[in-house]
Amino acid sequence: MPELVQYYGTGRRKSAIARVYLRPGSGEFKINGRAFEEYFVTPSQQSAAKQPLVSTDMATTFNVVARVTGGGVNGQADAIKLGIARALMVFNIEFRKKLKAEGLVSRDSRSKERKKYGQKGARKRFQYSKR
Repeated sequence: MPELVQYYGTGRRKSAIARVYLRPGSGEFKINGRAFEEYFVTPSQQSAAKQPLVSTDMATTFNVVARVTGGGVNGQADAIKLGIARALMVFNIEFRKKLKAEGLVSRDSRSKERKKYGQKGARKRFQYSKR
């Protein structure tokens, strides 16, 4: 039985986690078993998720299979973007220079700040009454 060739990358953004597998193929995209255009409806989400493949001219070389959990759809698109970039670097380390120049290698660590006790939210306080 022939060995399955695939390249793996993990992407995270806010509370979204994406497990991305790149397999040699024709450029087919599957996210959680659904079609790419069905999962990411807006063009900005679609372009964000495909950005690493487009910038390295590998859009028609690999089939992408991704499992995404947590977060919203925009966060999931960015998580897939980072996962694809990391998987491409596993495939060919020469891509790192180009991906890094476009800012696709670094993880965006911004996330929701937790609510603190004695306060209404993360930063907002309860109304102070002087009298």
